[in-house]
Amino acid sequence: MSHWGKILGFIFGYMIFRIPGAVLGLIIGYYFDKGYAKALADNGGFSSLLARKASFKNRVIFFHTLFALMGHIAKASGRVTENDIALASALMDRMGLKGDIRKEAQAAYREGKKNDFPVTETVKDFRQYCFSRKDFMLIYMEIQIQAALANGYLHPNAKAILIQVGKTLGFQPTEIESFIKQAEGSSHYRSHKQQNSSNQISLDDAYQILGLSPSADDKLIKKTYKKLMSQHHPDKLSAQGLPEQALKMANEKAQDIQAAYGAIRAQRGFK
Repeated sequence: MSHWGKILGFIFGYMIFRIPGAVLGLIIGYYFDKGYAKALADNGGFSSLLARKASFKNRVIFFHTLFALMGHIAKASGRVTENDIALASALMDRMGLKGDIRKEAQAAYREGKKNDFPVTETVKDFRQYCFSRKDFMLIYMEIQIQAALANGYLHPNAKAILIQVGKTLGFQPTEIESFIKQAEGSSHYRSHKQQNSSNQISLDDAYQILGLSPSADDKLIKKTYKKLMSQHHPDKLSAQGLPEQALKMANEKAQDIQAAYGAIRAQRGFK
């Protein structure tokens, strides 16, 4: 039986992904050496095998940096409480994190609690990983802010870290302040929904979710709504590499934005 498939697969795999690629190359080579070219094609070919590996790697990178920073922000108040850990676990449930990805997130959270955790370096690595895509980084910041607000109070030290993280990602402190206000509006709206089993949203929450003042004119409201919906569009974010688990959070925010816009539009009577 020929072993050329494994040999060539090893070489090309190593050239692309080093040791992990070499292992993957051996697997692909095995298919061909055994005459399973058709079986490989039926499973999506070379690109699907590489894509699956890249997809898993991307999810690990995303959730490692996300929860490591989350652990660091939780520690900012002085110590990480059982409530902080429960909130992080609840967020993992909300995002549907299971198996190896959840274990990675839990390990990252513990890593972030260390006193010598390299915040700036971690954020810079994340920015490089997502190629500085603004909308991608926005969702990342929104999830961090939601987590920091989960217990209903944002500690000054946690806020300072959020601003530091935001600046490293290219956001101005005023933008982070605005994101926090918007997140507070969403948090209040969702808490009201849970307590009252109603989707009704107050106008105060609606304007806060859109990041606008009640004095904003109709044109600005429409423009802001379209911009926010574009930033949270699932197809665009998915194409940028945002993991499907994080897309759930983006979709929730999009629902809040739609509810807010609907309430303001109904109150003002514009189409």
